Amino acid sequence: MISNITSAGGGEAEGLLFDSWFDPIEVGLRAKVRGFIETMIEEELTTVLSRPRYGRRHDGKEAAVGVVGYRHGRRMRRLTGTFGSTDIVVPRARLVGADGVRSEWKSAALRVYQRRTLAADALIASTYLARTNTRRALAAVFADGVGKDVVSRVWRKVKTDWEAWNARSLHEEPIVRLMLDGTVVRVRLDRKATSISLLVVIGVREDGQKVLLAVKNMGGETAEAWRAVLDDLIDRGLRRPQFLIVDGAPGLERALAAVWDGVPTQRCTVHKHRNVLAHAPQRLHDEISADYTDMIYAATAEDIEERRKAFLRKWRLRHRAVADSLEEAGDKLFAFTRLPPSQWKSARTTNAIERLHEEFKRRVKTQTVLPSAETAAMLFWALLASGQIQMRKVDGWQSLETPLNDQPVALAA
Repeated sequence: MISNITSAGGGEAEGLLFDSWFDPIEVGLRAKVRGFIETMIEEELTTVLSRPRYGRRHDGKEAAVGVVGYRHGRRMRRLTGTFGSTDIVVPRARLVGADGVRSEWKSAALRVYQRRTLAADALIASTYLARTNTRRALAAVFADGVGKDVVSRVWRKVKTDWEAWNARSLHEEPIVRLMLDGTVVRVRLDRKATSISLLVVIGVREDGQKVLLAVKNMGGETAEAWRAVLDDLIDRGLRRPQFLIVDGAPGLERALAAVWDGVPTQRCTVHKHRNVLAHAPQRLHDEISADYTDMIYAATAEDIEERRKAFLRKWRLRHRAVADSLEEAGDKLFAFTRLPPSQWKSARTTNAIERLHEEFKRRVKTQTVLPSAETAAMLFWALLASGQIQMRKVDGWQSLETPLNDQPVALAA
């Protein structure tokens, strides 16, 4: 037997990792957890009744101050948490209202029919989102195992939260900046694998924290699709942003112009870099990239303006299509220069959304086709809501309150 293996020194060996060992720490901890939960619920009831168990009523009168009911026994409940499963004893009581109507007391900490803690449900959902075998992965945590019906119920709760998130008010969100982009995913639609677009909107709060505002499944990145997303955000109270960062999709820019005309807009410099290279043969790519990088990542707005003119003069002669592609973006490619230099890194590109797209596709790559369009959008949101993916503050957030410079980069070459 594995448990009879001895160490080289002659003593008994420690239990092997997957042996059927008895762990006094785990057993003792779970016993303490059971006692803690029971004490917490008992104290909650004591506060409601204003007297402890077996405490006598004031002057023996039923209507004494603080007496609003009475205990009447206990019942067993089985509760599963991140600490495992445990049986707890829950007190029962009847409360008497001001109108004399009696009702059963309900604990605020332990809901009626609750069998798992919220943390346990979150753990099950997070494990599911991590694309692992949920029941096997959690077998060591939940001694009784996790049935497929439990996973289904937890996922239905996630769907309810998703629907509430989509309808939440945005009146109190202190959003000052928006980043908008879309990505294509494959889903099953009408029994066929179909490509759809997920349109994603990330907001930046006044304190610099990035937050997901919307993720909608649409047929494409048309002006009508983006307008539907923006109208929904505005209807729920989103205020006019101070700065926009986009990928340059024509449909998106038309939709933004229709709802927030005049808001400074930054075209993603990475997307434009790809567009510029697409207009030139492969042998020129390294040289174009070097010139483009020198221009975009110059230290000051004046240097950027000077290098932009040099870029246009050079490539108009060598390969005019490259210069025309750069000019197409206009001053939107350099809108970031109107911000304090500390913010340039976070304002030049839509990289924050691109990283989310990459992480989302990495998580679902084992499923070449997702079950439905709604599932794709919900999975994207759930990965952030569950903490599987986290977003940090934007670079230079300390200067977000600084007003924008009114002098954009001059376009004359």
